[in-house]
Amino acid sequence: MTPATLRNQTCKDLAQMAKKLGVPGWHAMRKDQLVCVLAKLGKKKSATQTSATLRNRKQTRKANSASSTKCNSSSNRGRSATIHKKTDPRIRQRIHQFQGRLNHRRDLGTPDIHGRMTRDRLVVMVRDPYWLHAYWELSLQSIERARVALAQAWHTALPVLRLFEMGEDGSAIAHRDIEIHGGVNNWYLDVQDPPKTFRLEIGYLSKDRAFYCLSRSNSVTTPPAGTSDALDENWVDVAENADRIYAMSGGYSPHGTSQELQELLEERLRRPMGTPMTTRYGAGAMAKDDKMDFAVDAELIVYGVSHREAHVTLKGEPVQLRPDGTFTVRLSMPERRQVIPVVASSADGMEQQTIILAVERNTKVMEPIIRDITQ
Repeated sequence: MTPATLRNQTCKDLAQMAKKLGVPGWHAMRKDQLVCVLAKLGKKKSATQTSATLRNRKQTRKANSASSTKCNSSSNRGRSATIHKKTDPRIRQRIHQFQGRLNHRRDLGTPDIHGRMTRDRLVVMVRDPYWLHAYWELSLQSIERARVALAQAWHTALPVLRLFEMGEDGSAIAHRDIEIHGGVNNWYLDVQDPPKTFRLEIGYLSKDRAFYCLSRSNSVTTPPAGTSDALDENWVDVAENADRIYAMSGGYSPHGTSQELQELLEERLRRPMGTPMTTRYGAGAMAKDDKMDFAVDAELIVYGVSHREAHVTLKGEPVQLRPDGTFTVRLSMPERRQVIPVVASSADGMEQQTIILAVERNTKVMEPIIRDITQ
């Protein structure tokens, strides 16, 4: 009985219950004392009954199990096989999921859409002066070779991208290691001090700093920074900017293009990449009788920085400053020499500085070259 139920009883009834249960000193107890004692006795009695019930159930299960072992052995084998068939796929799925979580950080293998593994390749492309984009495809065989080569060090090895800075003489200096995840096939890398030439290697770095290389990338050169404040909002669209990305990533380099980069873009865009001499017979080739229109123009971009409260003029015209004091002005670039004075004055007029730019445009139109398409 609960304390609430006991409180609804009279003091006389509670005393009779305590007497039957053999509570010592029951005749001198008040009602609250009787309720407290009887409630404790009720809890002990309930716990004893529960333990007895559990013992009975355990004995019943043992008896059932003993009786089931006496059944026909063939029926037991059939039943166990049925149970195994029902539970085994779920167990296997859980084991695979658990193993997948353990290997997620180290697994760099990238199957294609049909589940097959492609050949190893690492391609790096230029996003802008301060960012590179790396893409890789690695076979499971290469991952297995790395595991065997690293032996015990494999369990603590980490997948990394090793960034190399290329010198003018073609030498490569390891710049830094970037730890990456398993289960992904591309990564963005930040670089500094453009323009510079970089190359990547992908592999595993052990705890003792031993590096196992899986694939090596093409070399790319980042463009100079600050040539314009115009933002390319569609740089992520490879289809629209493929030629620019291909050129910035060394596709038209006189030292030769990267075969991996060319194959990657051709697979994604379903069209050939390269110079017009190698792509003139593609889907975009012109008919022989069509006349090719061609014109080139140029603009001059002047940019700089001053105090945010300064007064800046360019060729006598005021220039609007941004909140941080920077400014950018686009000018036409005619066929002549230009002298462009840029003057900055302090807000109180006490100080003035002048910078003069001298720019000359000299455009030459060369004679066209007509090649025989039948050659």
